[in-house]
Formats: sequence, C-alpha cells, structure tokens
Amino acid sequence: MPTIFHITTKPEWETARKKGFYEAASLANEGFIHCSEDRQVADVLDRYFKDKKELVKLVIETEKLKSPIFFDWSTSVEDTFPHIYGPINLEAVADVVAI
Repeated sequence: MPTIFHITTKPEWETARKKGFYEAASLANEGFIHCSEDRQVADVLDRYFKDKKELVKLVIETEKLKSPIFFDWSTSVEDTFPHIYGPINLEAVADVVAI
C-alpha cells in the first residue's frame, strides 16, 4: 500500500497526540477523513487551505492504519482520492511536515 497524506493544523495534530489518535471533523460529518496522494497535495492546499496558517502534512503509511482505507471517486475534480473510514492511529503517521 502507498504512503498518503492528510493536511491539518498544528493545534489539531497536537490534540491528536494527546488523545492517542487523530480524527478530522469530516469523520463525524462525512464518515471519513480526506487524504491525498503525493501528486494531489499541492492542488488540495490551493483549493482548501489557501488562507490557513500553522498547517502540517501528515505522512501516513497505509499498511499501518487500523481503520479501513478506500480510494473514492471525486466528481468535483474527476479524480480518485484516498479516504480513511475511521480514526488515524498515531503509529501510522510516519512524519509530520510543517507547511
């Protein structure tokens, strides 16, 4: 399985570290956590995070995830994106890169 990426804020990541797992608001609202392949990160940053501060990129090793992952079609950009259907266990996060 590939490495995938999730963009969040530094404070949200710090909260996850204290809780022992990461959950994005989209997990409660949509049922999954939005992620990207490496080739998609720049476009995702441009579309959704243009004016945000204190961003970090979680580098996620999919083989270490305890929650299911599916690659779902997005009709808005006509591409397939990785979605994690549950919380992200911290062991699956190989690196946290400041943006």
